[in-house]
Amino acid sequence: MSNPPAKQINFTIVPDEPGSKTDQTRTYANFCAVAHSPFDLTITFCDVRPLSAEDIREAEHTETVRAPIVARIALPFGVVPGLINALQEQLRTMQAAQTPDGAQSWPKGPLH
Repeated sequence: MSNPPAKQINFTIVPDEPGSKTDQTRTYANFCAVAHSPFDLTITFCDVRPLSAEDIREAEHTETVRAPIVARIALPFGVVPGLINALQEQLRTMQAAQTPDGAQSWPKGPLH
């Protein structure tokens, strides 16, 4: 007995937004560090806050500033080219929107 041929389905993956728009939370990061292993790429997102006098003294001694980690994401290398392309497209769109004649072109939704 043979199996029937597999049916091919085309689809787009979109984020599944939990709850209503007012329930969504967003995590802020203003610094990221990138590292890799032989198996994946890891991006660590941090929130660097204004430094206290104690932080400055410590930084003078150690030449480092510790920033709280808000997220650490490990990605398989197969995802990285798509991520780079999406980030470049977002950057191009943002830069075009900041020009006087492109100000009306900022997209209302996400770019994929």
